[in-house]
Amino acid sequence: MNKKTKEISKPTSRAIGKMIRISPYKLNLEAKSIRGKKVDDALSYLEFSKKRISDTVKDTLESAIANAENNHALDIDKLYVDEAFVGKNMVMKRWRARARGRAAKILKPFSQLTICLLYTSDAADEGLGVDLGGRRII
Repeated sequence: MNKKTKEISKPTSRAIGKMIRISPYKLNLEAKSIRGKKVDDALSYLEFSKKRISDTVKDTLESAIANAENNHALDIDKLYVDEAFVGKNMVMKRWRARARGRAAKILKPFSQLTICLLYTSDAADEGLGVDLGGRRII
């Protein structure tokens, strides 16, 4: 009863935000919230989010949308967020003076955000054997 999956090549677009001054854990909370959503829904969610980093995530998402529209000539109404993942970047190290001549380490992490958009065909919208992950079950 092993089901085989076959990859269907679809047009994709991506944008990478580098050197974002926030910890990867906090950035991943916002990336997790837009993963799998349509582009319109993701933009409206980030517009009204109360987190500080949502503006940066929104800028990266708008960059991915612009890449899809200008570089690949895709219709932005049929795009959704396929992948949104976070990676570690540089860590600034600072020192804070403590009692008795000691020092405490302060770590200021940076993160990297990658957003991949996928173009959905009409068959995927109607549910004709293709799920939103881009795989067809044979």
